[in-house]
Amino acid sequence: MEIHLPCLPMMKILSYLDAYSLLQVAKVNKDWNELASSDVLWRKLCQKRWLYCDMDTLQLQGKETWKQFFIDRIWQERAKFRAKAKDFTYKEIPLMCGLFGYACYISGCGLTRKGQDKSVVCMVNSKNTISTWDIHKSVITWKSPEQPASITLLTTLPEMHIAVTVDIQSTIKLWDCHNSEALATNNLKSPCKSLKAVITKDDPIVLVSDTLGNIYIFRIPDLYLISTVNVLPYGFDGIYCSPQKKWVLLSKKHPHILPKVFYMSSFLRTSEFSAPVSTVLKLSLYERVFWTPRREDRITLMSRSGFPQVKMFETYDIKLEEFGNKRIVKGKLIASFELQCHKENPQRFGVSDKDVIVCSTESSLLLFSMKGLRLKTFQYCPEMIVKLSVDPLHVIVICNTGSMDVYAWEERSLLLRKCYRLHIERPLPLYGFIYKAACDDVSIIQLITDELSLSSLTSYALNICS
Repeated sequence: MEIHLPCLPMMKILSYLDAYSLLQVAKVNKDWNELASSDVLWRKLCQKRWLYCDMDTLQLQGKETWKQFFIDRIWQERAKFRAKAKDFTYKEIPLMCGLFGYACYISGCGLTRKGQDKSVVCMVNSKNTISTWDIHKSVITWKSPEQPASITLLTTLPEMHIAVTVDIQSTIKLWDCHNSEALATNNLKSPCKSLKAVITKDDPIVLVSDTLGNIYIFRIPDLYLISTVNVLPYGFDGIYCSPQKKWVLLSKKHPHILPKVFYMSSFLRTSEFSAPVSTVLKLSLYERVFWTPRREDRITLMSRSGFPQVKMFETYDIKLEEFGNKRIVKGKLIASFELQCHKENPQRFGVSDKDVIVCSTESSLLLFSMKGLRLKTFQYCPEMIVKLSVDPLHVIVICNTGSMDVYAWEERSLLLRKCYRLHIERPLPLYGFIYKAACDDVSIIQLITDELSLSSLTSYALNICS
């Protein structure tokens, strides 16, 4: 005898199941399949795993349902985990125009089950032009006209296939990398210091800083100026946004200037906020910043202090509090530890979504808990680590020999496992690497550059079919 429960109690029961269980439930009968495929259930699973999930995300990824989005993303992640060095194809493009300034991914498409991957890089060269390179086809697909002034900064928004440039005259231009002319143009009165394009809950925007310590917020795609705020008395070094762009940290590496964390919406909703809402982190001489992946309110900073010098790692939780009509931001220190530089001198670091801090010295890769418990050490001597990249799935280490080691975070532990090592096919005295292995929260890009001009741009493209 079959028992038929009403839809609401059934949905409540199904909401406690994981993805695998939902897929099994869907096989029972037609009615159960319809309930177990509900967007409400699968969106909840997507939010739990990847934090961000709204209708814009679904549309930008070209998916019709949250179930389809979840299954495709999981397939991409597992394709990364099971990849071997032999699954990669080596590509190289001569940089005929001399100086190679910047390269960023501009494609929003990762691995596909049919093998129709699309990986496109946007590049700046010495003839004051930008161009796009299709990695899989090894061809230049678009090139802008030569610009009247040298391009000094480049950023991209792969989800919208948009590039933004700033030249030496502080002219900002937005490109779709299809048409010969820029879609929009605007100007700053002061020299530009840093540039970043992001998608927020309000709008896609461009954040620009100048040498006077101002931050400018422009709307995409028309580069309409939303707001201008003087943040610091001097130009700041970088723009560090949290994973879902709720927060943005702005600071300068200076002993008397402390980092500030701003509530992003207070920059965008000028009618709602009379002034930007922020908090100051009591930490000077910071060297690196990293927001915890798949979390929105946790940030770790690496700084140096004392004599003999020590490296400090401090982790803060950022919180927005409301008191009547007033909103304030608070930063709470939740963990910290230090390393003696004469023993180990970390140069770069990142954080996993399990709060594991991974940092690199010249000769080793170190794993710590956020309270300083050493978890693992990977030795690299006699090679020298020159670059470290950390994302929610992988850690990528690049050595001075041109080799790249790819590690994966273990799902059921705090540790890393080594997946594969990639090499350049021929020695290059000056070289640039681009490595891409499926679409994640951010496409993985590694660039090893030199102050001198580069002779070529090389890449590894992952080719895996189901």
